[in-house]
Amino acid sequence: MEDKIYSEYCAILAEELQPAMGCTEPIAVAYCAALARKTLGCLPEDVQVYASANIIKNVKSVVVPNTGGQRGLTVAAAAGIVAGDADAKLQVLAGITPEQVEEIAAYEKRGIVHVHPSDKDFIFDIQVRVSSGGHTAFAEIAGFHTNVIRLEQDGAVLLDRPYTEEGPKHATDRSLLTVERIVEFADAVKIADVQPVLQRQIDCNTAIAREGLQGQWGANIGRILLESYGDSTHNRAKAWAAAGSDARMNGCELPVVINSGSGNQGLTASLPVIIYARALGSAQEELYRALVVSNLVTIHLKTGIGSLSAYCGATAAGCGAGAGVCYLHGGRYKEIAHTIVNAVAIDSGMICDGAKASCAAKIASAVEAGLLGWKMQQHHSQFYGGDGIVVKGVENTIRNVGTLASEGMRETDRTIIRLMTSGMC
Repeated sequence: MEDKIYSEYCAILAEELQPAMGCTEPIAVAYCAALARKTLGCLPEDVQVYASANIIKNVKSVVVPNTGGQRGLTVAAAAGIVAGDADAKLQVLAGITPEQVEEIAAYEKRGIVHVHPSDKDFIFDIQVRVSSGGHTAFAEIAGFHTNVIRLEQDGAVLLDRPYTEEGPKHATDRSLLTVERIVEFADAVKIADVQPVLQRQIDCNTAIAREGLQGQWGANIGRILLESYGDSTHNRAKAWAAAGSDARMNGCELPVVINSGSGNQGLTASLPVIIYARALGSAQEELYRALVVSNLVTIHLKTGIGSLSAYCGATAAGCGAGAGVCYLHGGRYKEIAHTIVNAVAIDSGMICDGAKASCAAKIASAVEAGLLGWKMQQHHSQFYGGDGIVVKGVENTIRNVGTLASEGMRETDRTIIRLMTSGMC
């Protein structure tokens, strides 16, 4: 394939498959707060957090890691201020000690961290303003989890990076992604070019899924699936992905390699493929190539959907997982395209109502849709253009999904946020 496309696909994987500890929205709040505190140079006496509605939605119910099981925006901000490592970005809370957990709780209980709705129209916006002893500092993140657009110290601007919702959200060019090119890239890629990021994904996501199955985390969806429906490869693929989310949504301190800014999507896109590869006895190289397919298909779908919306991102990752499993079984462009379209048609109505324990069950549903989409094409069965949002051509259907999520579900998103956050701010 063309050198430009090849190098860009490698860069997309490197940009997206990053490790993060904890749900990425509270972690982004902690990161922004840690940046503000670092800029201030001392522990703040007053903290004002301004967050867009989707941030408030996604932080409201999820456990912030390394805080002793606490939840919410004020806890996330307090953790970043008291003990966060701003240089670690999405691993900002990874180094917290037991003593610091007590300090975070005491600081948050002082009632000096205040949360307000953002005054900007950005879907993803976090602003933290801190003050102490007559000095002030300000940090803002917008667009995605590590995109710092402004830093101020005592009113002086240290960083000002223009950002608009219409502008590019990523350093890489996602317009080059197509299903046909993704499959071509997976077949042609030099393993050394993708092995580091993919092996990290395998190691991290497998470890937290194992912990989710062994420990007591949330609603224990992964373990319930295994105990209820047996040890088939099909069921294990769902159970392991769900178990990773069980642990992650409920405060497990193990890192996850994310996809499209989400640990849940990273788990969903990778673990079913890993489980199927092990069951098939696939060579490690084949697993890497299948993970290339699952991750890039997920990213391709999520690019049109956007980072935060009313559309459950696990749905896109379930499509990616189905595509990766299809690749492991010898499927190529035609079979993978049908798998994606089938899966999209099955599960595209699932809503996102914030990060929480029930995400694990939604992941199981998304993986089921992806695997059913794959099985349908194996049996020469498919959904056709005119069946709901499905239109002729996989790329056209993917565009429809993006329109549905980013435009059609805006009012749904507002309603969900209103129901979830009434009286919070």
